[in-house]
This record gives sequence, C-alpha cells and structure tokens, in this order.
Amino acid sequence: MERYVVGIDVGGTKIALGLFDHRKRLVAEKGIPSDPDLGPEAFFDVLIQALLKLLAEESVAWEQLQGIGLGMPSFIHFETGHIVKTSNLVRIRDFPARAYLMDKFSGVPIILDNDAHVAALAEHRMGAGRGFKNMIYCPVSTGIASAIIIDGKLFRGTYGWAGESGHAIATPGEGLLCGCGNQGCFMSWCSGSMIVKHIQNWIAAGEHTLMTELAGGAENIACFHLEAAYDQGDPLAIKALNQMATYLGIWFFNLYVTFNIDCFVLGGGLLKMGEKLLAPVRRTFDQYNRNDMPVYFKTAELGNHFGIIGAAELIFDY
Repeated sequence: MERYVVGIDVGGTKIALGLFDHRKRLVAEKGIPSDPDLGPEAFFDVLIQALLKLLAEESVAWEQLQGIGLGMPSFIHFETGHIVKTSNLVRIRDFPARAYLMDKFSGVPIILDNDAHVAALAEHRMGAGRGFKNMIYCPVSTGIASAIIIDGKLFRGTYGWAGESGHAIATPGEGLLCGCGNQGCFMSWCSGSMIVKHIQNWIAAGEHTLMTELAGGAENIACFHLEAAYDQGDPLAIKALNQMATYLGIWFFNLYVTFNIDCFVLGGGLLKMGEKLLAPVRRTFDQYNRNDMPVYFKTAELGNHFGIIGAAELIFDY
C-alpha cells in the first residue's frame, strides 16, 4: 500500500496543503483562504474538510497517511502540539490542536510546529541554506519571525517557540499594539499587516497619499498599493517603506549579534518588492555592523512550496 505524507502551511491569509509520496515527491496541492474570524475548532474543521477533499480527489484513504505535519504562525508547545497564541489569527489561542486533529484522524501521527520552523527545515535541507552549518530563516510577510538552525539542527528552545523574535520589543510602550499582546514589538513596526495600519493612521491624521486613490479608499490599502505608490514617488509610501527597512535592518542586526550566524535566508510575500526593500535593509544592517566578516542575505529558493515541504519534513523526521 502506497503511503503518503501531508504537509500543511497555515498563514495569516491562506492555508496551503500538500500531499507527498514516500519519495518526498509533491503529488498534489490545494489552497484555501484563512478566516481570522473563526474560533479554533471551526478553523480546524475547515482545514480538515479541505484535507479530506484533497485526499478524495487523489483517491487516498486516510489509512494510507504516514502522518500530517502542520506549520502554524503560532506559539506552539512542541511536545504537546498545544497552540498558546497566534498573533495573526488571534482567535486561535490556548487550543489543543494536536489532540483535536488526532481525534479526527485516529492513529495518524500529527506534528505541529511554528511556520517559520518548518520553512527553515525546508530551506536548510533543500533550498538557499544548503551547505551552511548555521542559518537563520526569516519570513517577511503578513508577520515576521525567525527560525534558527544551529549545527544543522533546528533549535526550538525549552517550550518550542524559539525564534519568535519578531515579537521582541523594539520600542517599549510606543507604537501599535500587536496581536502578541504587546505594544512596540518589531512586527508591529515592519510587518506587512502592521505597516498598512501605520499608513491608515497617518491618513487619518491628515497625511495624503496616492495609495488612497489606488486602493479605492484607505480601508482597502494593501502592500501592493504601497509598492505601486512608492514607484510613483509618493512621499507617504517612501516613508512607510523606509520605516519597514529600518526596523527590519535593526532586527537582523540584533539576531546577528545574538547568535553570530552568518547566513540569513529570507522568505515571504514582502520580498516581491525586491531591492526597493532589501537594499535599504542591508544598508541599515551595515550601519550597525562594526566588523568585516561576511554575512549572507539569501532569498528563499523553494517558492510557495517551502511551507508544505517543511511541514512534511516534520513527519519524514518522525
């Protein structure tokens, strides 16, 4: 009987599901939107239905599953699969996700981990981090985070959420309140979701921008409107992108001096901005870096598949 592994990548805006055979070959995939208004049970019920539909489309019985790996943008107690909190899907918190899923898929091994962790596994083994003994993977998208590879192994820390450095505090008591529950973390200054909130606040305070017209209203602004306005020299878009680059550069520098790891692999939707964002990020990093040892900033190589590949790796390692 052919055996299969499922890798699931849950993001703040979408869920990707991948079906892999025993040779780690991607057989089929499916994507559905994330609904931030759903509570944990309803959210996972939607995910389960999407998975069952994928299995039915490929004529795979759940008894053929070697296991299900799941990456979540959450603080996860790795040993138990208990979700502590999720900053981008704030209703998914204090939930025994692994136990809930195992009840639905009796006898199928299920492993949950942070989404940055699973992406780091994928990129270190098969992508841009190949050949590096130590690596830090940083998704720069709806949210920001990091995952740390030391001596070829993923470092999870005591409870399982090592690397949630996007929620390290940059400006205590200043800035926007993040879904993590704190005010002024790095994510609150430079993530895709939060930079839009900054822009909307600036507009509400009376600043003008092309982004309002491009989006058909301030409430509709997204990061692609930011990039389009930046390309037209819009001052508020320039201000927003410079803010992102400054805090991202400082964040990378803090990670570098903490771990002395020379390889950063960057993934996530904001990288579509390319050198508009990455060049000032590197300039900020270099401004604070006082030695001339090489530090590599590499772009993730596995495209949109890194999340499902890494989630599947959790099971292949099992």
